[in-house]
Parts: sequence; C-alpha cells; structure tokens
Amino acid sequence: MSFSLLRLALVDSTQSFLIRHPELGFCAVLADHQSAGRGRAGNRWESPSGAGLWLSVRMPIPAIPPGLVLQQAMAAVIAVLAPCGVELGLKWPNDLVAWKAGRLVKVGGILGEAKGGQLILGLGINLASAPLLPDRRIPPAALMELGAVGLPSREVLALRILAAWETLEISGMPAFRWPVAGEALSWVGGLGLCLGWEGDGRLRVATPRGIEWLSAGEVNSLVG
Repeated sequence: MSFSLLRLALVDSTQSFLIRHPELGFCAVLADHQSAGRGRAGNRWESPSGAGLWLSVRMPIPAIPPGLVLQQAMAAVIAVLAPCGVELGLKWPNDLVAWKAGRLVKVGGILGEAKGGQLILGLGINLASAPLLPDRRIPPAALMELGAVGLPSREVLALRILAAWETLEISGMPAFRWPVAGEALSWVGGLGLCLGWEGDGRLRVATPRGIEWLSAGEVNSLVG
C-alpha cells in the first residue's frame, strides 16, 4: 500500500489531525509547524517551523506483535536516515538516539494509537535544531548538530519513510540498541539490570524482586 501525503503549514498535531479526520482513510500528513505536538505519555513535543520532521500516517495494523510495531517503525526510520552519516540507534522501547561526546542523546520519538483495526503512527525527528531541556537525563539533539550531511527535503524524507513503513513486518536491525545486556537501569518505580531485548518487544531485566519483563505501556522513562 502506498500512502498519499498531505502537507500542512500549521496544525496543532499531525496525530490529532488524523484522529479528527477518519474520512481521509489511509493517508499521511506532514506539518511545517505543530502548535501542540504530542510525545509519549502525554508529553509535549516542541516542533517549531523548520526545526524537524513532524509526520503521522494512518495504516492497517501490521501483522506483528504489538510490542514490536513502534520498534520496527523506528528501525525503518533509522535505515532511511543511514546515508546522512550519523550512527543512529534505538533506545528501548522506541526512541531514536545517537551518541554525542560519550553521552546518549535523543533525536526523535514515535507514538502509535490503534483503534478499529487501524493504526496511526506519529513521528517527530529533530533535524535542524532541538529544544533546550537541561533537566533531561537523556537530552534532545538534532541531526545537523551531530554532523548529518546530505539530508533531503522534509517532503522527500517523509515519502521515503512512508515507503519503508509499508513493510513493517520485515525486521530491521539498527546500528545499535540501548540498553545492552549488563547495563544498570532505573525507571519510575523500579531499577534493575538489563538482561536483553525479547522477540516480542519487551525488555528483560533483573530486579530486586526477581526477573521482570518491561513493556512500553508500563515504563515511560528508562535511563541508565
């Protein structure tokens, strides 16, 4: 399936726009600027004009485990961005990250909302600039400040990502994934030691209570 792409100069949120307009069917929307961009767990995603890529798409729900959908979608984004020359990775459960001066930084995020056999994916990538959020343990960063070269226009980039999302059932492997086995972790309400990523998208950790499996719906902020 190929998706038609609508481009808007200004919208509250590409995700909210598609939710409000089910009559548009399977399609995608790209915004130059979002006034109320959305992140995971209800967080606000800063998305001023010219700073990044703000894209949402309505599609059929892929035939893969629910916990893998967003991971596979972000892995596809990483593959599309590979030519820019920045080594990008996947932070569990589904953030786009890179290393900067030995520190993990967040370049993008993705969210998904499923309803009635349909899925709306929402993607934000900091291309030219990133917000200043000094209180974040994993601070935001932009691809250009990390040395990205040869980035296409936002519309071309969006079309390439949409093409990659047509086959989310095909597994991709990013350059790196974080955390790795043996990494000490903490999250709201818990701490543990990473034991590895499971095939269904969960993270296996050793905690003071024993072996536990974390799912994206249970953990909103994972740090080392």
